Amino acid sequence: MNETSGGKLQEEKLVGRTKHGELTLDQLASIQPGMARLMAEVGHRYSMMIHACKGGNWELGHYALRQLRGIFLVAATTRPKYRTELEAFDREYLGPIEKAIREKNVETFMGAVERGIAESDEVHRRLGYAFIRYRLPARPPDNLDFGPGSES
Repeated sequence: MNETSGGKLQEEKLVGRTKHGELTLDQLASIQPGMARLMAEVGHRYSMMIHACKGGNWELGHYALRQLRGIFLVAATTRPKYRTELEAFDREYLGPIEKAIREKNVETFMGAVERGIAESDEVHRRLGYAFIRYRLPARPPDNLDFGPGSES
């Protein structure tokens, strides 16, 4: 707070400067991605992870899982009311998926993935979004090689 010439306190605005102009902290906060944008990215990474591991590219699958967890951290920060669900899902569903990836066990991996999908649908239902139900796309995206990775 700064004091003005009239003796009143004036609130300072934190400003970030770029070559394009200035943004206040409030402006930066208001443009953080919402859950819809973040969950679209989560769905993409989850699909990529599944197709990669099923195709034998365990490195890519593990990379997608790490990226997915990073998105969860952003979501828990920008939308703290979902933090409990995100942390529980990571612990109870992504943990076993990661273990199966490290073991390169397709059967265990697919079981963990299917449990994660069922729980995702249940979490959406509990939160009032029962109309959101994740389904694995039948075909992987064709912009990446989902076959065995460099570790093979």
